[in-house]
Amino acid sequence: MKLMFASDLHGSSTYCEKMFDIYKKENAKQLILLGDLLYHGPRNDLPEDYAPKEVIKMLNENKEELLCVRGNCEAEVDQMVLEFPVLADYMIMYLEGKMAFITHGHTHNLENLPPLKQGSLLIHGHTHVLTAQEANGVTYLNPGSMTIPKNGNKNSYMIYEDGVFTIKDLEGNEILTHTI
Repeated sequence: MKLMFASDLHGSSTYCEKMFDIYKKENAKQLILLGDLLYHGPRNDLPEDYAPKEVIKMLNENKEELLCVRGNCEAEVDQMVLEFPVLADYMIMYLEGKMAFITHGHTHNLENLPPLKQGSLLIHGHTHVLTAQEANGVTYLNPGSMTIPKNGNKNSYMIYEDGVFTIKDLEGNEILTHTI
């Protein structure tokens, strides 16, 4: 099964449109959004083409494709305009027999791990910094940010297929690969 992970759109209509174009091109079965969909937050500059109402429209038009977790910028008012659930703090999936704890990252992260068995996966966004690493017996994956990458990273997303996570730039070039 092929999955696409993306995080931190922060209300950019340009990057939301690019995300859906990439999703279709990648031919993934599900798009998992790791939070911070509409609002840019007080610590970030306005992203390119900040247009939350356009992002709402694009997201709602593709609601059947989406699984989402709540970011630190999501609020109940966002759920009032979005036609799919966005207020779950985390979701659990099983990939290759391993539990994947999927969250935004502002609460649970490498510094504050949820209770995970050795060999589990922690997947989150929030930092806008892409990574794939082993730490504390857990595989830690972050696709970076579609809209506002930090620490010199490129705008990026992540694909999961057949036990392999691949973080790519928006042109589809592989940046980092990790096999579980």
